[in-house]
Amino acid sequence: MNLTQLKTQLDAALLQYNQPNFILKDPIQIPHQFDKLQDIEIAAFFASILAWGRREMIIKSATKLMDIFNNAPHEYILNNLYADFEQKLGHFAHRTIQSADILYCFRFLQQHYQQHESLETAFLYNNNPQADKDITRHLNHFYQQFFSLDNPTWRTKKHITCPNNGSSCKRLCMFLRWMVRKDTAGVDLGLWQNIKPNQLVMPLDVHILNIVKKLNLIPNPQPNWKTALALTQFLQQLDPNDAVKYDLALFSLDIEQ
Repeated sequence: MNLTQLKTQLDAALLQYNQPNFILKDPIQIPHQFDKLQDIEIAAFFASILAWGRREMIIKSATKLMDIFNNAPHEYILNNLYADFEQKLGHFAHRTIQSADILYCFRFLQQHYQQHESLETAFLYNNNPQADKDITRHLNHFYQQFFSLDNPTWRTKKHITCPNNGSSCKRLCMFLRWMVRKDTAGVDLGLWQNIKPNQLVMPLDVHILNIVKKLNLIPNPQPNWKTALALTQFLQQLDPNDAVKYDLALFSLDIEQ
């Protein structure tokens, strides 16, 4: 299959799957339930962090967490004590994500929102974020910011990762796709302006790896940052300004077919 044929196939899949009904069965439905910027950011952050396993179970766990936040996560985080949240959270768990991980996220988000209007600030490596060709340095910067609190738990570092550690950073790449990309279909939220779509990197989960291997898009794909960059660079041949839009197409092709 040449690039023209591949683009035709992926564009057709994108047209089919990049539709509002995609929201109804995907964890991105969680932030779509909110209107306030900060609530959307927090809901999207937790939904992406919990994005491991079957989508219906991810949605169930993220919905439960939003209920614990009284479905007003920004207000709750700013106006409640850590000890009170700890008690209310109880023994929350999703796969290997446990209450200790959620509690650390609460600490970070509370400190951040006490000083900043938007979570976007935590991802910006410098005052000229668009100077970088991709989000590598921004993700490394966020990792440093996130784990700058006292006594960060080693457990949480399995779920919040960075390129410097070799991780594909699938969850954060998906979170950034949600927050940065915007098109007429309305699936992605597109609320952040400082990072641009052409800087995003493909969220590399098991479904993407499966379809990349089936289509033989890049040699020897592995679940790491090197492969995520290589796949993104390959897809930029199809659309240099918004290669990550094909995440929706590739993911859905593997899920549905």
